[in-house]
Amino acid sequence: MKSKIDFDTWKRKEHYTFFKQFEQPFFGVTVRVDCTQIYAKAKAHNESVFLHYLHKALLAVNEIENFKYRIVEDSVYLYDRIDGSPTIARPDETFGFSYIIFNEDFGIFSRDAKTEIARVRAGSGLEVAVSGENVVHFSTLPWLDFTTVEHPKSLTFPDSCPKIVFGKMTTNTENLQSMPLSIHGHHALMDGMHIGQFVKRFQELLNL
Repeated sequence: MKSKIDFDTWKRKEHYTFFKQFEQPFFGVTVRVDCTQIYAKAKAHNESVFLHYLHKALLAVNEIENFKYRIVEDSVYLYDRIDGSPTIARPDETFGFSYIIFNEDFGIFSRDAKTEIARVRAGSGLEVAVSGENVVHFSTLPWLDFTTVEHPKSLTFPDSCPKIVFGKMTTNTENLQSMPLSIHGHHALMDGMHIGQFVKRFQELLNL
């Protein structure tokens, strides 16, 4: 479900009009998040660390309104639910796109995600996911403790979905674990403040 934004009353009308005309309207930041507690929790229950932090990221996304805006045919819509479209690595060193439906219940989310991941891993080719606009594009770079990320971008293909990249998890001398996190958003729909809200909430959820 989605609702169309009324431009006449929308407080971002001028921001949208200004940044919408940019050839490349995405901006991004890279931060570091503490994964100590979420890692320990996942391992204690013999569960996927990736699915745990992916679920926490989608929880945070679905709590922040600006992460739920999308541009569709020159109109802005607010979606009720945002799902995930993470890249899934295959044994042959390629990857495929997946579509994982968000559910607040981790048990349901994890069950459905495992089914989708297995399906993509068993496939071949790029397999572009047909999932609509109500997604966040996720990637994981478990080999790299990166400090910045740039995404390929078509200047003619319409795209307003946020992009989030998880990096390599490392352990410091105090036995605390952390990883880099890259977030890119469409500046017509969100500002740095909203990315800051996401990072703050994501970290809170990682600590639960």
